[in-house]
Amino acid sequence: MSDLAAPERTASAAPAARPKEPPQPRLSRKHREWLAAALFLLPDCIGLLVFVGIPMVLSVVLSFFQVSGFGSYEWVGLGNYERMLGDPLFWDSMKITGIYVLVLVPVLFVVSLGLGLLVKQNLPGVSIFRTIFFLPYVISLVVVGLLWKFMLDEQIGVVNKAFRSVGLEGESWLGDPDIALYSIIAVFIWVMMGYYMIIFLAGLQEIPREYYEAARIDGAGPWTQFRTITWPLLRPTSFFVLLMSTVAAITGGFELVFVLTEGGPANSTSLAIFYIYQQAFVFGEYGYSAAMGTALVLAMVLVSGVIFKITKGGRFDDGD
Repeated sequence: MSDLAAPERTASAAPAARPKEPPQPRLSRKHREWLAAALFLLPDCIGLLVFVGIPMVLSVVLSFFQVSGFGSYEWVGLGNYERMLGDPLFWDSMKITGIYVLVLVPVLFVVSLGLGLLVKQNLPGVSIFRTIFFLPYVISLVVVGLLWKFMLDEQIGVVNKAFRSVGLEGESWLGDPDIALYSIIAVFIWVMMGYYMIIFLAGLQEIPREYYEAARIDGAGPWTQFRTITWPLLRPTSFFVLLMSTVAAITGGFELVFVLTEGGPANSTSLAIFYIYQQAFVFGEYGYSAAMGTALVLAMVLVSGVIFKITKGGRFDDGD
């Protein structure tokens, strides 16, 4: 009975409603991806604009004024730049910064690469060594400066005591004008080598093992493997380390200089960034220091452009 009644109920029932189609998005997939990317980048862009872009523009504007320190501004045009060109202390600080960069960047590059190659090996306790090498990077530079100021002290410092224990003469590491700058460079390398070691390690781990296995089968030794496999495939990482360490050397180092030597002895460690600080916050020459800061940023951009040009941006296709 139920089977015969079913067609009658179907015939008498109202026609079934069509299922609703899902609403079409107003934006295409490509435009939605662009919108999502823009929203993710927006916080960084706002931060860069507020904390980097606007202060840089204000610094350039300030460089055309003579600021008294009591809120009065006097337009001097290019007067601060003319004063900068005739300031021997400024050029001395730029020369010291040049030596600082030329010594620090290559040594830091080689030490970091060597550590990266070392901790890439499957050695027992290698994770502990990675942590030890990276640990100085997470310590405040002020604390690092105070620590090394004690260790490098001429009379009670640990370094000179270690030298004397083996019959060597101690040095005035921070008091000798010929040594003080290199002492600061050594401390900065000690701080930063772990950070760049991690970057090199990441680049080394991206190189496929099959390349090394094939090289060993062909009879290539460790040096040949480094020269023909590791170094070419590590170029993008090397470019990044070279660029970042150069920028850090030109614009950084202030904390260590301030704590260790305060620019002395005899201005032998007065980097450009420290001289700019002195003119602004010790002597109240805000307009003049803004002019020197602008010149330092332009020098950094010029050096970065040269690095881009020489290394071709770290590309593999160096045969162009």
